[in-house]
Amino acid sequence: MELHLQPLAPACVVSGEPFVEGARVACFLVRTTTTEVVRYDLLDAQSGNFSPEGFVVCRWVHVFKPRKLGENADRELKLTAENLFVTLADPLTEPTPESTRLLQFLALMLERKRIVRPKGRSADRERNVYEHTKTKLLYEVPLGELTPEFFVAVQEQLSVLVGLPNLKNDAAGEAGPRQAAGRTADQTTATTADIL
Repeated sequence: MELHLQPLAPACVVSGEPFVEGARVACFLVRTTTTEVVRYDLLDAQSGNFSPEGFVVCRWVHVFKPRKLGENADRELKLTAENLFVTLADPLTEPTPESTRLLQFLALMLERKRIVRPKGRSADRERNVYEHTKTKLLYEVPLGELTPEFFVAVQEQLSVLVGLPNLKNDAAGEAGPRQAAGRTADQTTATTADIL
């Protein structure tokens, strides 16, 4: 999965205030009403004043660090499953239920593609530890139940990102996510894996 997004903005989209080192920045991936996926960056304190048009796919908060001189900003334009995993797994990123669910799915997918390797559990036994094969850095991913409902929720998030049809019930009373297009929960899981 690849998305082309703008890099971290230099200022808050709500207030226009420039980000300074150490500021808490909230990042939103939003599928707009024009089906475009856009990244919005704002001061975390302004989150209550922000209501994007479209569906919020994922949200995370991190501490702002200014870009180093000579760093290639174009490299950050391409958001892949791998660097989305690295962003969401960063210890400075505050988890949300949506980002945690996406992180757990990305860990499974990247393990299958041998981009990350499982290294056991954390000392408190509440997180899986993965080693990123390129950088040899260790990332902790919260444990979670891999239920059919988990995969349906992930598929809904991913469908917004990659433009697949919405599987939620609509006002007309169409089939729910588990029966969408005649799929069972197991078939939905396979379809989700195939997205990426």
